[in-house]
Amino acid sequence: MVTAIVGANWGDEGKGKITDMLAEKADIIVRFQGGSNAGHTIINNYGKFALHLLPSGVFYEHTTSIIGNGVALNIPYLINEIKTLVDSNVPKPKILVSDRAQLLMPYHILQDSYEEERLAGKAYGSTKSGIAPFYSDKYAKIGIQVSELFDDEILAEKVEKICLLKNVLFKHLYNKEELKKEELMETLHSYRDMIEPYVCDVSKFLYEALKDGKKVLLEGQLGSLKDPDHGIYPMVTSSSTLAGFGSIGAGIAPYQIKEVITVVKAYSSAVGGGEFVSEIPDEKEAEELRKRGGDKGEYGATTGRPRRMGWFDAVASRYGCRIQGTTKAALTVLDVLGYLDELPICVAYEIDGKIYKDFPTTNLLKRAKPIYTYLPGWKCDIRGIREYDKLPENCKKYIEFIEKELEVPIAMISNGPGRDEIIYR
Repeated sequence: MVTAIVGANWGDEGKGKITDMLAEKADIIVRFQGGSNAGHTIINNYGKFALHLLPSGVFYEHTTSIIGNGVALNIPYLINEIKTLVDSNVPKPKILVSDRAQLLMPYHILQDSYEEERLAGKAYGSTKSGIAPFYSDKYAKIGIQVSELFDDEILAEKVEKICLLKNVLFKHLYNKEELKKEELMETLHSYRDMIEPYVCDVSKFLYEALKDGKKVLLEGQLGSLKDPDHGIYPMVTSSSTLAGFGSIGAGIAPYQIKEVITVVKAYSSAVGGGEFVSEIPDEKEAEELRKRGGDKGEYGATTGRPRRMGWFDAVASRYGCRIQGTTKAALTVLDVLGYLDELPICVAYEIDGKIYKDFPTTNLLKRAKPIYTYLPGWKCDIRGIREYDKLPENCKKYIEFIEKELEVPIAMISNGPGRDEIIYR
């Protein structure tokens, strides 16, 4: 059986915690898209970790962690992440890397930085991790597959083509130093040596595992609203963040995905630019929520940037759940809201005098104003509560209001950052 764990919003919903928790009863966890541009914060009995490439189920000795073919694979980053875990007394995880995954190269990171610098005030708010240039190269067919590292003839041809194309950009558009073929080949040889012990035909491995009845988790990065097709384009990521892409990014049949758990935040937050209708306009109010949010506040796990803060957006979240094909939702960081007298929920948008209950395209979103419903707060700390019926009445009303708006069942409620701070309904 395959379960996908994905985000409903802009990312940072708490997918890492939910994956880490569910991995206890799983055999295999697969990262199926994205790269090291976003992180999942995990708190468990080993300590606190920010994972960027490794799947969040990597802390269990019985699991196999897989980097799927849909991932932007930064090899030194992955090797360093493994080392960091082992240095923190985490048992060395069993890791497999798809032979069809493609390499995120140092020139992708350079190009990302150069382009953001060139765009200046019109930049896309990139994390400068090389993600957009990587996926551009993949679809322009000048990417390098892991399998190609073991064929010097193919590598030499690729390097020739890459240098020809990149050096025109680097020299004439960005006025930067050109790439050198010999240095690039040396880098690729060092990458080959690093990754060789982990390389596997992941699609075949998963096919056999599923035939044997193994439980597989697919872990997505970011959320629905950062999907390049269905998100707030162009302020999106460069790979599909949807559960549907999990079959492609892992190399399994679509019908194998039996459950889609979509993680929804009890308030809103976003890193980087883009339309954000329920954003809190009062910076003092936003900072108060930011300071209390998450484990140590709402700051990007990769960049450390303060996240933009907003109230729960039912329009965006319902849409996010719908396009993920959600079978059940997990509501996270609910404990953070215990200080508020009342809780605003954005239930509709007003655009040019018309009321919208459905999430619109970005050109309309730019003119959207939030319409709020206010619910009374519960004014107490709910951490430590493990049974739904023991939650304060106003807290249950907030959950049930959100559930009705989402139109999917909320099966899990996270009321703290720890692995066991969860309420099942």
